[in-house]
Amino acid sequence: MADFIQVIDPGHGGHDPGAVANGLREKDLTLKIALYTRDYIHELYEGVKVYLTRDKDVFVSLSERADFANRLGADHFCSIHINAGGGEGFESYIYNGSYPSKPKTQALRNVLHDTIVAETKFVNRGKKEANLAVLRETKMPAVLTENGFIDNKDDADFLKSDDNLRKIALAHAHGLAKAHGWKPKAKPATKSPTSRKVFYRVVAGSFADRKNAEKRVRELKAKGIESFIDEYRE
Repeated sequence: MADFIQVIDPGHGGHDPGAVANGLREKDLTLKIALYTRDYIHELYEGVKVYLTRDKDVFVSLSERADFANRLGADHFCSIHINAGGGEGFESYIYNGSYPSKPKTQALRNVLHDTIVAETKFVNRGKKEANLAVLRETKMPAVLTENGFIDNKDDADFLKSDDNLRKIALAHAHGLAKAHGWKPKAKPATKSPTSRKVFYRVVAGSFADRKNAEKRVRELKAKGIESFIDEYRE
C-alpha cells in the first residue's frame, strides 16, 4: 500500500516576513510549527510521508507551493499561518468555491480544527471559507490554519514559548491523524520490573583500606570461595 503523502506549508518566508508584532515574525513561527509537525507525524504514525514547501527561511511563491503539492500527488495539503488584525484565537479556512471534493475537504478540516482548539485551548474563531491561492490551486483537499494573533499580547506571549509551538504542532499531527485515520506506530516493548532477571550479590565485608579487602579475598579463596573486590565511591 502506498504511503500517504501529507504536504505541510509554512506560510511566508525569505523577504516576506508575514505579520510582524510583539517582537515576533510570522515566517519564523510557521516554520517552527511546520518542522515540529513533520517530526511528530514521522515519530508517531506509520505509512505517512511529510513534505514541506520550505524547510528554511526562503521565499516560495503561492503558486509554487501549490505546484509542489500537485507534482507530488499529495493526499492532503495543510498551510500553517499566524493571524493579525487585532483578534484573538484560532480559525481555519478551506476554499470557498464549488468543487467535487468540498464535502471531503470540509470533513477533514472539521476534525483538524476541533482537535487543535481542544489541545491548544485557543479561543475558537470558527471554521471559515475564503478564496486563497494555496487552497484554490491545490488539487487535493487543502486547509489553512491561523494559529493565534501575533498582534494580540496574550496570543503573542503564548507564541513566544517553544513548548507552546510544539503543542500547536502536536495538535496538528493529532488532528491530521484523526482526520485521515493514520495508524499509530507500535511502541517498543518495555520489560516490567517483575519480568527482569534478578541477581543476588553476597557481600563479605566492607573496608576503607584496600589491603584489608585483599586480605579478606585471600581468606575466602583459601576456603574455596570465589570472590572479587568491587570498588565503591561515595
